[in-house]
Amino acid sequence: MKKDINTDTTFPGDQNENSKDKSVKNSKISRRKFVEMSAVSAAGFTILPRNVLGGINFIAPSDKITLAYIGVGTQGIRELLPMLAVPQIQVVAVCDPNKEARGYRDWGTDYLKSEIRKTIQDPNWTPGGDNVIPGGRENGKAIVDAYYSNVQKQQNYKGCTAYADVRELLDKQKDLDAVKIMTPDHLHGILSMAAMKRGKHVLVHKPISNRLAEGKKVIAMAHNNPKVITHLIPWDSNGSMDTVMAWINAGAIGILKEVHNWTNRPVWPQYPDLPADKPAIPDGFDWDLWLGPEADRAYSPDYTHMVFRGWYDFGGGSMADMGHYSLWTVFNALKLTSPIVIEPHRSHVCGFHGAVPYRINNDFSFPMASTVRFSYPANGNRGPVDLCWYDGGMRPPIPEELSRDNKELPQEGMMFVGDQGKILAGFNVQNPQIISGKKMEAPANTNPVNQNQVQQTSAALPLFVDACKTGKQYPGNFSEAEYLTEAVNLYAVALRANKLLKYDAASLQITNAPDANKYLTREYRKGWEPDTI
Repeated sequence: MKKDINTDTTFPGDQNENSKDKSVKNSKISRRKFVEMSAVSAAGFTILPRNVLGGINFIAPSDKITLAYIGVGTQGIRELLPMLAVPQIQVVAVCDPNKEARGYRDWGTDYLKSEIRKTIQDPNWTPGGDNVIPGGRENGKAIVDAYYSNVQKQQNYKGCTAYADVRELLDKQKDLDAVKIMTPDHLHGILSMAAMKRGKHVLVHKPISNRLAEGKKVIAMAHNNPKVITHLIPWDSNGSMDTVMAWINAGAIGILKEVHNWTNRPVWPQYPDLPADKPAIPDGFDWDLWLGPEADRAYSPDYTHMVFRGWYDFGGGSMADMGHYSLWTVFNALKLTSPIVIEPHRSHVCGFHGAVPYRINNDFSFPMASTVRFSYPANGNRGPVDLCWYDGGMRPPIPEELSRDNKELPQEGMMFVGDQGKILAGFNVQNPQIISGKKMEAPANTNPVNQNQVQQTSAALPLFVDACKTGKQYPGNFSEAEYLTEAVNLYAVALRANKLLKYDAASLQITNAPDANKYLTREYRKGWEPDTI
């Protein structure tokens, strides 16, 4: 007879005929029952805790979300590095129209390279290309592969795939749950829509789009596909309005009339004229893919990489760059919706026609400095409010409350003005103080200290993963950014038109200056239309 070594049970079917009755009588279980018990026992082994099987920090591949990283320039790589350490995410592909590290600019020549070396634990790593600033899809792939192979030491790691064309990536990369979009601004909206159409979750940097009509389409698509998780990354770095709102609601400054927010941006070159030279396109750079939906034109390095946000076609200007970090929480707290008036004031540049000076008629690049006032109607218990944005070194007049003590406004900040007082705060609403009005103590446990942008974004990534797994949106999704998206795009339209605009949100139209409506949308190049990509 055969005996099961685990149960010492005799199988009835293994006896000879003479011993059959006795064996059946003495058998503790039938063959069917034994198979059932064995299956249960086996199942018990397969559901052991993951950390027992693979180490204390082990997460099984089936428990991770797979992500494609779209845009691996300098800021893309900067945010890729901490993402690689998030155990719930597996980067399976990178995409960039630039193949090699050529022509990139950064805040220092060695900073990013040092961060890469530290992350992948390779003190001798070099970017190749022109060997100055890292960037491009080859660097992106090399960094991902080095981290997963040499730092995490993932077993059976198959490598990260590199693509030049996002459309090819979305068609061919079948094992994909999500994308992170770190491209220039003009590609954010069109690529977000392409990903959502295919059921991919989306992380995107600001802005959602640099055209209002396109941004509205992106937000509508997100709203109509609630199981696709979307997240606009700057939400993670917004400050708290708790203290300011507690003071306003308690009457510390009377009735709120104005909000002022100012930044030291731009901190990149902004060009007063269109590029005149026509240098050769760098080796390995697909200029056509970089242009994406925008009109064809000659290549210039003054369009790309760090300086793209200074052009209306490719960027969103200083407000799109920084206003998402400071104003989203303000919009939510004050229930700001659509402005009815946008009033721009901008710097200008003059040139010469021979011996005669003239003012350059510039509707192609953002000004060196500007202020834009948005007038918002009353909403609920809140009366009308003006929101005033300043950039390029522009600031509000120094309040009397500061000037009498020989104090000035900081380079960046925010101020809330009521009819009976003022609250001054940092750019992200941090460290608010009542500089005039009823003095009040700050409520307890409010206004947490803001973290560094990259650190905060990295810390929020597990929330994104949880949302992808549960199908439940979390704060900072596209639908919540509708009115901020409207403001940053109307800022650009008003500066480009260089005149006061009256806006009707219901019809999505500028009513007093019809010519300005052309700036609300773009003409899409063939193959990049929202309905076809």
